[in-house]
Amino acid sequence: MQDSRIARHGLVLLGCGKMGSAMLAGWLAKGLLPTAVWVVDPQPSDWLRTTGVHLNEDLPEAPAIVLVAVKPQMMTDALPTLAAMGNGDTVFVSVAAGITIARFEEILGDRTPIIRAMPNTPAAISQGITAIVGNAHASAGALDEAETLLKAVGEVVRLSTEAQIDAVTGVSGSGPAYVFHMIETMAAAGVEQGLSADLSLQLAKATVAGAGALARDAEEDPSQLRINVTSPNGTTQAALEVLMDEANGFPALLSRAVKAATDRSRELANG
Repeated sequence: MQDSRIARHGLVLLGCGKMGSAMLAGWLAKGLLPTAVWVVDPQPSDWLRTTGVHLNEDLPEAPAIVLVAVKPQMMTDALPTLAAMGNGDTVFVSVAAGITIARFEEILGDRTPIIRAMPNTPAAISQGITAIVGNAHASAGALDEAETLLKAVGEVVRLSTEAQIDAVTGVSGSGPAYVFHMIETMAAAGVEQGLSADLSLQLAKATVAGAGALARDAEEDPSQLRINVTSPNGTTQAALEVLMDEANGFPALLSRAVKAATDRSRELANG
């Protein structure tokens, strides 16, 4: 990952919390030199202090990329400090939820190359998926650079329009919480059927993790995988008749849940 443009001009990471730290760890593991990275973070972790990056030092005038990973509520104070880098060759990549490209253009200038990204929390263990979309000034090369950086924490997909970010938020951005809640409820249901709380939670965690890995790696699609484990008139079919009920099962419930998250994402973006 020793990109020559980044090596020559540097990379700035604005904010290094859980997401920023996961990305930085991934970049360093893939060969990016610490001396090519400048990190701005008012409360650096002990780990960050040991990485060898430039920490809270004077920034290069025109770095190759600025990756914005501060919390959305901190954006108003943090981003204007980098306004001098706008309207040039520096590419800004944002992983801040709810902050639109238009808002970045207001602060940095409307000729600034800007890429908006929506990662999810499994990025913390390099198992995330991130959707990206750029403005009119983000070149194909800029998108390639952003994709290379974000692949350090998982898969990357490209969107055709920024409007799709809200639906991505509803599916994958907020999606891990849906799965975590499913684990909670599966474990609670096991307790209702006579298992101990610890055993039931262990079974639920391993089942969801294993099924997710199988869905990711198998050649068959999820529908076929479901069919493969469903014997006629068996236990799985009995459960699926409840879960696949059109009125009260997963189809209706998850449709409402994803829509609620998507709608809220639109509301937050529109301020």
